[in-house]
Amino acid sequence: MDKIFIFLGPPGCGKGTQTANLSNKLHLPHIDTGSLLRKHVQKETPYGLEAKSYMDKGQLVPARIVADIIKTRILEPDTEHGYILDGYPRSIEQAKLLEDVFKEIGEKKEIVAFYFDIPTDTLVERLVNRRFCPKCGMIYNKKSSPPKIDNCCDICCEKLSKRSDDTEEVAQERFKTYFKETAPLLEFYKEKGILEEIDADKPIDEVWEEIKELADIEPDDSEMDSIRTEE
Repeated sequence: MDKIFIFLGPPGCGKGTQTANLSNKLHLPHIDTGSLLRKHVQKETPYGLEAKSYMDKGQLVPARIVADIIKTRILEPDTEHGYILDGYPRSIEQAKLLEDVFKEIGEKKEIVAFYFDIPTDTLVERLVNRRFCPKCGMIYNKKSSPPKIDNCCDICCEKLSKRSDDTEEVAQERFKTYFKETAPLLEFYKEKGILEEIDADKPIDEVWEEIKELADIEPDDSEMDSIRTEE
């Protein structure tokens, strides 16, 4: 059955890696709200211009505008068999607006919401040690996934950078805000019986195996050969 996957989790939880894995595995479009919003602003679409009017004032883009932008994207042909919503919705208000969008367009696909559960201390450590390549955008972590050559991108040899807000103090405040907004949302999806909580503190490969199991993804031929070999 065609499915909609909603990926929820705080910054640094690893959902970006797993959305890419699932998108590649199932050939489903990965819809990242932040990237989508920036695209509309850059192209100066009506929604983008409206959103920019708020952004220029340092204000949050209203949930209604974000929902309209999401709607335009999921009406595109490549979403026919499903899609992945990355980091959206982030609040009860956004979740209810998304439900309104589904009703408006007659969306009937099965919905699965994945929540990446991980201790705050682990998240802080990940963000403090996060580095990125300013040229190609590749993400590294000094402890868990360092580059082959210290402070040098594996792909383009550019010197790695650190985001100014990747500090322990800023990270702690970001997580406080995130968990405050997200707690009611998790209960919202739990009551609907579609929430799956994932232990995101495990190694990446183990998290991916758990997602495949929860998403009812059958092993491909190469995976079956591996299983037979192990047996």
